[in-house]
Amino acid sequence: MSVLKLGGAASESNPIAADRLIEGAPIETTVLEYERDGKTFVGEWSATIGAWRVRYDEWEFCHMLEGICELTSDESGETTRFGAGESFVIEPGFVGVWRVIAPMKKRFVIRYD
Repeated sequence: MSVLKLGGAASESNPIAADRLIEGAPIETTVLEYERDGKTFVGEWSATIGAWRVRYDEWEFCHMLEGICELTSDESGETTRFGAGESFVIEPGFVGVWRVIAPMKKRFVIRYD
């Protein structure tokens, strides 16, 4: 069994793709700290204010470090808001809108089956 200390990875910043953009001009920044077999990813992600469409094929655990975001499900129409200190899981098949209300940063673990 291995234990790995995370940190020190390079970051990559990009605007949200125009075909997914709903409002604003959000920039997302990803720091990938761990990857295994192209199926498991761990790191930190941040974004500026705006909204865009999302479609999940993967499991994602998120822990909010700062800011505020909302996820709105296309299926149910339900909107859930998350802020610093809160954690949540997005399951495969989620389709909807990711909205950043206040610039946010989160830790994530993503797993593709």
